[in-house]
Amino acid sequence: MEIISVDDVMLLWRPLKADEIERTRALIQSVLSSLRLEARNVGKCLDKMAEDPSYFEVLRSVVVDVVARTLMTSTDQEPMVQTSEAALGYSWSGTFLVPGGGLFIKRSELARLGLRKQKYGVIDFYDTHQRNDGSLN
Repeated sequence: MEIISVDDVMLLWRPLKADEIERTRALIQSVLSSLRLEARNVGKCLDKMAEDPSYFEVLRSVVVDVVARTLMTSTDQEPMVQTSEAALGYSWSGTFLVPGGGLFIKRSELARLGLRKQKYGVIDFYDTHQRNDGSLN
């Protein structure tokens, strides 16, 4: 599989600062490894699927999205996605982007890559099982 590079991140997202380049290179490998594991968990081979040029472009887009989101996440404090303040009641609250921090891949990104486990089942509304004597229930 053609490897996704730092150049892809700069092309699809934004130019990187000098101190972000090494981190980006490491993040790309971590994201790809995570996606390979997710693929293996659903009985697929990510590298084999990425041989299709269209699939590879979607994979590249997802990897860049995950890397960009991780780079935007503050590394010196927990990132907030929502905060609320009040005045005289001295109230403040906030919602963390990723409790505990770290790399995360969204369900929608896994779905774009076809790596979500499919659930299936059948509900038999009519009891049509045959008895031993050949008649229906």
